[in-house]
Amino acid sequence: MKDAFFAWSGGKDSALGLYRVLQQQQYLVKYLLTTVNEAHQRVSMHGVRLSLLEQQAHAIGIPLKIVWVPETPSMAEYEALMAEAMLSFKAEGIAIGIFGDIFLEDLRQYREAKLNQVGLQTAFPLWGENTTYLVQTFIKSGFRAKLVCVSDQRLGRSFIGRALDASLLQDLPPQVDPAGENGEYHSFVYDGPIFKTPVSFTTGEIIMRDYAPATDKDAECGTNTTQAYDTRFWFCDLIPEPG
Repeated sequence: MKDAFFAWSGGKDSALGLYRVLQQQQYLVKYLLTTVNEAHQRVSMHGVRLSLLEQQAHAIGIPLKIVWVPETPSMAEYEALMAEAMLSFKAEGIAIGIFGDIFLEDLRQYREAKLNQVGLQTAFPLWGENTTYLVQTFIKSGFRAKLVCVSDQRLGRSFIGRALDASLLQDLPPQVDPAGENGEYHSFVYDGPIFKTPVSFTTGEIIMRDYAPATDKDAECGTNTTQAYDTRFWFCDLIPEPG
């Protein structure tokens, strides 16, 4: 088996992808790689506390490798930090980076190009599969997860903090991808077949964050130049408990 790292967000795609890789036994996963906001000690975009991510890794039994990123890094800063991590992996004999992406072709090409630059290969165990099938497989396999970040525009506050189960799938609006692959939602997985024990937590505060950049020109014209993409997201804080 070739040594590999797995790009880990703590969500459903990561969990299902890792489950498949472990079952297939084609790669030996040496690390779970995650980017963490240095200022807030939380997983980028998902908003999950680092301590819960550490509990996940401990329950899975694979060491966590953290790339610390500033609160608002430039692309150049982000790429430099990731390249440093990739080179450290290569120095340890790791040859493969594994990702849970499903159908975002531009993102796949970006990952392949960046890893190839440092002499690493890539693998995508979920690539091109039907997202309804994947989420149903996730649920039927015994994984348990909560929605920790949802788009206000595409889902709304009523979905934040809900369990990722069959009932949720029935309630999703028809235009929403079942796996949230267009950024509709992000999840935190706390139990399942890859976990030795569940991750323990309680549900905390629910807040809204608006990432829309405001400009004087927009205000003067009475227009919103950010309507083409989501900028408002609900977050549910999860508070660690002793296992």
